Amino acid sequence: MNIPSNIKLKHLLLFCLGLFLAGICYLIVSANISEKMTIKKINYQGWEDSYILSNSQVEAVIVPAIGRIMQFRFPDGENTFWEDSQLYGKVPNKKSEEWNNFGGDKTWPAPQSEWKKMTKISWPPPDTFDSVPVKVEVQKNEITLISEIDPFYGIRFYRQITLEPNEPIMKVTTTFEKVKGDSQQVSVWTITQLNEPVSVFAAIPQPSIFPQGYNKQSDDLPANLKIDNGILSLTRDRDKPHKIGSDASTLLWVGEKTAVRMDSPRIDKVIYPDNNSNSEIYTNYDPKAYVELEFLSPLKTLQVGEKMDLTVTYTLIKTTSENIEEQARKILQR
Repeated sequence: MNIPSNIKLKHLLLFCLGLFLAGICYLIVSANISEKMTIKKINYQGWEDSYILSNSQVEAVIVPAIGRIMQFRFPDGENTFWEDSQLYGKVPNKKSEEWNNFGGDKTWPAPQSEWKKMTKISWPPPDTFDSVPVKVEVQKNEITLISEIDPFYGIRFYRQITLEPNEPIMKVTTTFEKVKGDSQQVSVWTITQLNEPVSVFAAIPQPSIFPQGYNKQSDDLPANLKIDNGILSLTRDRDKPHKIGSDASTLLWVGEKTAVRMDSPRIDKVIYPDNNSNSEIYTNYDPKAYVELEFLSPLKTLQVGEKMDLTVTYTLIKTTSENIEEQARKILQR
């Protein structure tokens, strides 16, 4: 049976109209997202040529002058990342024997135990990763920090920073690129310094690869450390520093009004630094009241031309002063 040509034409017109409307809807949605995603150049605490990346839900402050993400917060909300106000506006001094502890979020090469072998000193951290300005590439909805080539590791790092549209989520992908020199086993290590917490939590796998659920990395254990039904919790000791490693893929910092959930999935059947730890928690002592939530990539021997990366997702959540552990279980879905 032949279909009349007028019916064929009608169907074709309806199909074309549908495509046209779908295209219009896509453009409208894209335009709305673009309007809400903004990047502004600012002077932040004395550092010129800094940036605020915003999506109307949250904002991230990026300071290329010191190679760090210095803040992650709700607009007009409390700061979550710790900063040393005594170092505001100062330029890193890579020749200094003392560590310029600016705060914020950064990357170092792991394991730390290899630093002395690679750089001839065990502390401060390797210059290129910690104490020099970095280049910045600004695209429509993302910022990428690009380091120099480290003279010891022969590695250049990239940090691609994006915000999820209409969500309180930041994603940071840190990439190590081997540019020159001999092959070197290394891990991408990200360190996020956060303000004094009410408590810090980790979602421990059940079962964990560690008999106690964690890997002790300091002389004494952190204050008030406990594990209950797959959730590790601890607080900051004002008198001593402490550190533990774990096989958790999710860490959680809880402040008075805000929580920061950090995710970086552990990969099976690979080896991680620090006795096979893919995540770590460090608590500092007074007067610098901060904690560090850290993630590490699997160890890999990088040859010239090869890359490796680690992605961490940061989610900002509003909290109340009610039962902190109950809120943590809800956030961690435990």
